Amino acid sequence: MRVRQLTAAAAALLLAAGLGGCSDDPAPGRTPAPAPAPASADPTATTGDVRPADRTDVRGGGTLRWAVDGVPTTLNVYQGTATADSALLAHALYPSLFRPDEHGRLVPDPDYLAGAESTPPGQQPQVVTYRLNPHAVWSDGTPLSAADLAAQRAALSGLDPSYRGAHPAGYEAIDSVARGEDPHEVRVTFRRPYAEWRSLFGPLYPAAETGTPDTFDRALTDGGHPSAGPYTVSRYDAAGGRVTVTRNPLWWGDVPKTDRIDFLAVPAEQRLDALDQDRLDIALLTAAVDRAAPQPTASAPAPGASAPAAAPPAAAPEASASALRRAESLPGVTVHRAAAASLTQLTVNAARGPLTDPAVRRALARAVDRRRIADAALTPLGLPAAPLGNHLLAGDQEGYRDNSVAVGPQDAARLLDAAGWKRSAGRGTRTKDGKQLALTLLVPAGSAIAKRTADALTADLAESGIALKPVTAPAETFVRDHLSVGDYDLALFSWPAGPGPVGEQRPAYAKPRPGPDGALDAGTNYGRSGTEEIDRLFDRASAEPDPAARLDLLQEADVRIWQLGHSVPLYQRPELVGVREGVAGAGAFGYGWPRFQDVGWTGS
Repeated sequence: MRVRQLTAAAAALLLAAGLGGCSDDPAPGRTPAPAPAPASADPTATTGDVRPADRTDVRGGGTLRWAVDGVPTTLNVYQGTATADSALLAHALYPSLFRPDEHGRLVPDPDYLAGAESTPPGQQPQVVTYRLNPHAVWSDGTPLSAADLAAQRAALSGLDPSYRGAHPAGYEAIDSVARGEDPHEVRVTFRRPYAEWRSLFGPLYPAAETGTPDTFDRALTDGGHPSAGPYTVSRYDAAGGRVTVTRNPLWWGDVPKTDRIDFLAVPAEQRLDALDQDRLDIALLTAAVDRAAPQPTASAPAPGASAPAAAPPAAAPEASASALRRAESLPGVTVHRAAAASLTQLTVNAARGPLTDPAVRRALARAVDRRRIADAALTPLGLPAAPLGNHLLAGDQEGYRDNSVAVGPQDAARLLDAAGWKRSAGRGTRTKDGKQLALTLLVPAGSAIAKRTADALTADLAESGIALKPVTAPAETFVRDHLSVGDYDLALFSWPAGPGPVGEQRPAYAKPRPGPDGALDAGTNYGRSGTEEIDRLFDRASAEPDPAARLDLLQEADVRIWQLGHSVPLYQRPELVGVREGVAGAGAFGYGWPRFQDVGWTGS
C-alpha cells in the first residue's frame, strides 16, 4: 500500500529522506505515439534483492531486530501523521486483500482472500464479489466481514468531511458495500466503473477502528486495538523507541517462523554502528549512505602550533562513498540493492519565468541526458544506470515503455533558438530581451545522490546554454515552503509509485483548477501544467477494465505529459538494506513487501 500524501511525514518519501511513503487550452491534435517497445520490464532494472529461503530451511523461534526511523504515532496509514514505518508495521499486523508481486502486479493474498471477481466489462453497475478466507479473524476473535469493508469505504471516500485523513483513489467510486450470500461473501457495487479495484482495502482496518469519525481519527497505537496479521503488538514504547510484535495466537495461516520482532528506532546515522555492534539484524541503509555526514580530517600542525588544524570536511559524495564501503565491509552483514518503487524526476515549474513557454520546457527535456544522470546517481551505489523514460510506470513495472521520443526530433539548441533564446558565438548562457536563461534547481539538502544528480544536470544544461543554480532545502520545508507555493524553477524529488498507477499518479498531472478564491489550485501538481486531454485519458483509464487497453491509455497520457514538458523522469530511487547473515526472507523489496511469517533465521 502506498498512499500519496505530502504531509510533513510523507515528505519522507521524497529523495531528501532516502527511505525504503496522492487547462482551458484546447486539446492538441493527436500526434502519433512512438513505436511501442515490448510491454515488459526494463531488463536492466532491479526488481528486488531478498535473501531467499524455503520455509522448511527457516528454523522456528528467535528474535529479529529491525530498524525503523521512529515509533509511529499511528498505525493507520491513512492518517496524516502516518510514516513509512506505519506502513511497514501495518504489513505485519493488518490484512491486505491483494499484495504486489516484484513487478507491481496485484495478486490475491490467500491468507485473507479466497477469491474475487468483477462483473464482465460493460455490465453496469460494476460489482466486485469478494470471498473472504473463512478462517480470517481479528485478534479479538471477530471474523473479517462486509462491515469492515463498508466502514473503511465510508472513512476514505471523502463523502463525510468529519473523517480526517487521506482519500485514496477508488473509494469515492464505491456506491455500496453489502454482505453476500453468506458471512464470508462481500459485494461491492460501484457507482462508476473502477478498473483498479484490486488496489482497494489494503491495508484493511477493523470496523471498530474506522466506523465513526472519532474512532478513525484517533491515534492507532499499542496493543489495545484489534489486528489480523501473523503478528500482534505486545509492546508499544514510544519513549523507549521500541515496538515489539509477537506471534498472533489466532493466526490461521503458515505459522510465523520468528517468535518476536523488535522494531527499534535507530536514526539513519547510527545504523552502521548498530549493525557493526550486533544490535540490529535488518536495517534500511539508503539514508545512512546517501546522507552520511562529511567528517573533518586532521592536517599536519602548522610550524609552532601545539595541535593539528582541522581540514575542511570531505564533500558529501565522498562521505557517502566512505559510508558505502563501510557498509559493504561489515562482518556478517550483506548489503542488498534494488530499485525502489519510487520515481525520481526533474519537475518543471510552468508558472514561472521562461518556463511558462512550452517550447522552453520541451527544450529542457531534450537537453537532459537521462542516462548520464542515472549513471551519476546510481553507479556509485552499485546499481545499474537505468534511466526512466516514463512518468507513470517504473522500469521494473509491467507495461513500462520509454516514451521520451514524444518530445520531438529537434534538439534543444534548435528549440531554444526558435523560442528566441540566442547564444553568442555558440557559447555561454543564452539570452532573450536582455535576460539570461538562468534557472534555480531545488534539491534536498545533505543528499549525496541529489548532489551528484544536480552536478550532472548543471553540466547537461550548460551545454545547451542554460545556466543552473542548485538551491538546497531541508526535508521539513521542501514541500511546504517551496513545492506547494511554487518557489522554484526546477525541483528534484521522488514520487512513490504503486500498483495502481492511474489513481496514484493522476494528482501529479491533473490540470490546476480555480479554487474558492478564484486563484488556480495546483493541488499536488507541483509542475503547475496540465490539459483537459490528459485528464480525460486518466478518466478513461480509470474506467477501462481491460488491462492491455488501460495500459495503452496510460502510454498515451505519458506521451502527452512529455509533450507538455511537465517534468523529466530520471531514475528509480535506490534502495539499500543491510541484512545479517542467517536471516532469510529480508532484503531490498522493490515493489514487494515482507511476508513476515516467512522471515526468520536459517541454520541450527
